[in-house]
Order: sequence, then structure tokens, then C-alpha cells
Amino acid sequence: MPKVSSVIVPYASYLRVYEPLAAFPEPERGHWVRYARRRERPSYQDELRRSLADLVPTPPVPVPVHESGEAFVVETDGVVCVCPWRTRLRGWQALGDLGGQLPAPVLDAVLPPVVRRQAAADYEQWLARNPDARPWIRTATWHVPLNWFVLVADEERLYEPGYETGGDGSTAGAGTDAEEPSARAGVPVLRYRTPMVQARRRVARGLKALRDAMDEGALIDGLVDVGRWLEEFHPRSLVELDYGGLVHALPDELLDEDHSAADVAAGIEALRAGDGVGAGEAYARLVERWRAVRERQFSN
Repeated sequence: MPKVSSVIVPYASYLRVYEPLAAFPEPERGHWVRYARRRERPSYQDELRRSLADLVPTPPVPVPVHESGEAFVVETDGVVCVCPWRTRLRGWQALGDLGGQLPAPVLDAVLPPVVRRQAAADYEQWLARNPDARPWIRTATWHVPLNWFVLVADEERLYEPGYETGGDGSTAGAGTDAEEPSARAGVPVLRYRTPMVQARRRVARGLKALRDAMDEGALIDGLVDVGRWLEEFHPRSLVELDYGGLVHALPDELLDEDHSAADVAAGIEALRAGDGVGAGEAYARLVERWRAVRERQFSN
């Protein structure tokens, strides 16, 4: 298993949308044009470290005081696309979900009620002024939601094992993609990228197959929610599913063997063909794989 240093932080996966610069109004577009020219840009681990640092003071700072001006950047077919962090907005949204994830005594110890109430009031006031706000990034801890895999295909999968850093700072077996948000010395990368039009098409096809084969449920509800979120973005955007910090929780051989998008596609195709046995086998593989991952959350 890869070694995890004291500064490598949580086991989270990410669903990101990268929009072309043309999708942003001025003056925000000008900011991202200048930002994209920077040679050095932070990684998802840098964002997490900054967020965790805000929890150290007393009282803790549950969300940043100011919105982040950082983003992830990729270029494809000559088009520069950016994925703004929007850390403050995502912090507010995550804070609203904490009640269902932590026992009340633990939550009160980490974030006192008075701090949470003030953050909720700040968010309500901000949202009244920004009713159309939405994040470019979705986050899940200790798993990848199965509905995310509907958006991508196995042939869009990129897996790069971790590589070693030499004493002179050089890297063996490292790629040179400075725009890769997960790429750092010694850190594996497992991610998928697909054009927005493909992601939307797969959502529609997946929903039809699921609704024809079963009653409404969590998988369908989650896919509907993701599909509505994707409709908020420019049609020439890119969609990225990144295993993020999960690569630190799993050994290289399991990451190498993980083809969850292929299993999801096989299950949907089986449903479309009326093959309940094949769909059940694909679903069983997924459940077993991700149950094993989530159980690591409680291991010592």
C-alpha cells in the first residue's frame, strides 16, 4: 500500500466539471485567463490542507471567510477549461450534510453549535444574493457514488501508479502533465475524463434503462440529481471523475484491477437487454468492491 504522510489528507473522491473560458462572464473570465497562464498551480491536496488548517483555531473556521480564486486547469484540443474550486460554497454545503454523518457529541466537539449556526446564517444571506450559485466540484468520502460511473466509460480510464522521487528531486516514471490535479511525486492517479455531451447522453440512456427495469430508488434519484447538475454547465465542458485521496486507502493491485465504470456499463447494458442475471452479477461486483473500501474507514 502507498505510504501516506502526515500531510496527506482525507480519503475523498471528486466529480469535477471543467468549463471553457468562454463560458465565464467578464471580469471573471479575465481572471481565469491570467490564472491559466501560471506555471505552478495547487493540487486538490493543497485545497484540503488549507481547509483543514481553518479547523485548528479556536473557535474553528468552518468555511473560508473569502471565496477561493483558485481552480484546476486542463487544455484539450486547444481549448483551455477551468474548474473553479469555490471552496467557500462547497464548505457551506458540506456543513449542512454533517448532521447526518457524525454523532451529535462528536459534531459539537469539532464544530460547536454556535459556530454552525453562524455559518448557516451567513450561507442563507449569501444564497439570497446568489440564488443561481452551484459548485463545479462534488465530493464523496470513502467511496465513489455508483451513479458517477454512469457518466464515464472504461476506455476513458487513466491509471498511473505512484512513482518514486529521487534525492535530487527528479522523478522516475512520472508524467509531465502539470495540469493533472492529482499528479504529485509518489501519488497514484486514477481518473476518467469525458466530454460533457457524452456524459449527458450516458445519463439519459442509463436513466431509461434503470426506469424500464426497476422502481424508483437511490440509484435513479442520484443519477437524476447528477444529470440536473450537469445541465448547468457549458456543452463544451469536460467531466472528470477522480479517485482523489482514495488512492491512499487502496493498494496498487486493487487500483489496477478496479474497472468500476465497465461494471456499471455492463450492468446497464444487461438491464437494457432484459438480462437480470447479468445485471445482478455486475451489481454484486460493484457492491463487494466498494463495501471493502468503505470498511477501511473503520479499520485501525
